[in-house]
Amino acid sequence: MDRLSDEQITNELASLADWERVDENWIERKYRFKKYLSGVKFVDQVAQFAENKQHHPLISIDYKKVTVKFSSWQEKGLTALDLEMAKRVDELYVQAEK
Repeated sequence: MDRLSDEQITNELASLADWERVDENWIERKYRFKKYLSGVKFVDQVAQFAENKQHHPLISIDYKKVTVKFSSWQEKGLTALDLEMAKRVDELYVQAEK
């Protein structure tokens, strides 16, 4: 999968609420939950999805806040897959108990 141009990334991020480009190689979003274990359950769902797609994000749990970051290591930047994954993670969040 090819690396996206800055323009492509900017255009795609415009349609993704709360995702930010943290540098030229990464996008991230912070998710908030009402309960700690709701965030943990969400992380498990993200991890299972990522494993099925063989594209793994960096994930951190800070009590009721979960941060998810994507980049494509082999391409040394962002690809369409990263943005596809971000959209799916957002869908999982909507389904999660907050």
